[in-house]
Amino acid sequence: MTVSAVVYSVDGTTAHADLDAARDAEGTTWVRASESTPEELERVAEAFGIHALSVEDLQNGVRPKTEAFDDHTFVLLKTASLRQGETTFDEELHTKTVGFFLGDDWLVTASTERVEAVERVWDLVSREEGRLLRQGPDFATYRVADAIVDDYFDALDRIEDQIEAVEEVVTTATDAETLETINDVRRELLSLRKLLWPSREAIGSLARGDPDQIRESTEKYYRDVYDHVVQLVDLTETYRDLASGARDIYLNSLSLSTNEVMKTLTVVATVVLPLTLVVGVYGMNFSGGPYNMPELSWAFGYPAVMLGMAGVAVVLVAYFRRSGYV
Repeated sequence: MTVSAVVYSVDGTTAHADLDAARDAEGTTWVRASESTPEELERVAEAFGIHALSVEDLQNGVRPKTEAFDDHTFVLLKTASLRQGETTFDEELHTKTVGFFLGDDWLVTASTERVEAVERVWDLVSREEGRLLRQGPDFATYRVADAIVDDYFDALDRIEDQIEAVEEVVTTATDAETLETINDVRRELLSLRKLLWPSREAIGSLARGDPDQIRESTEKYYRDVYDHVVQLVDLTETYRDLASGARDIYLNSLSLSTNEVMKTLTVVATVVLPLTLVVGVYGMNFSGGPYNMPELSWAFGYPAVMLGMAGVAVVLVAYFRRSGYV
């Protein structure tokens, strides 16, 4: 767990402070609460007057949203990454929840897990000695949100690679593993779609400057992030269509393969049927009485029957080939 703060003061100096010092400092303050316990989140919320329901939403991982309060704005976003599942060796889409509490001169980012996008911007602020905070807490919020959205592109690129791999084999491979891969891709895209649509609305509210804490000079940066999210939504829909198309191709290939097997079985059954009739008749072995079967006592009866059966088989196969059935 980490609760740390960096304060960019009005005279241009930067200080790293604890929570109590950051709360009373003059200047732009960014408090980062990473891998926080419920008690620590409660302490941060009490220090900055954050509503308890917002903290509850953060802990429960509700859908992304933007919510305005009297003295601050609450923005909830989620990261997305593909990594190996806990119970399988297949990649799954995993998310982490990040809460932004944006005041007039302060920003609190909170999460119950370590979020790389937050850490990257935090390190940038530390290296630049707070120059990023000089542009205000709303700009720092933009930088973190932009980093989160950029990670969406990485996840989507990996899903695209999976789709391309499936498209290369879907016309020839009719095994269950191919269908399972297609279904995995479709589930990943569905999960990403459920994440992107509310994220678009949350960032769109910031891009329009609805919250009082978003300055007009910063709105254009949020509009750029909004455009990226819209692009991601469009790509996700396109990839879903491609995945559905790959599944249809797979099912059609499987149906064609099944039809070929059925055609082969039909030919075999049709050829074998008259031969079975012949051997059935001669299997009765009637050798006496008024209905005697003369072929039973004929020296060439057995060869004649075998040649006749072979002739029937040849004629049927030739017929099927001529009609284009095989």
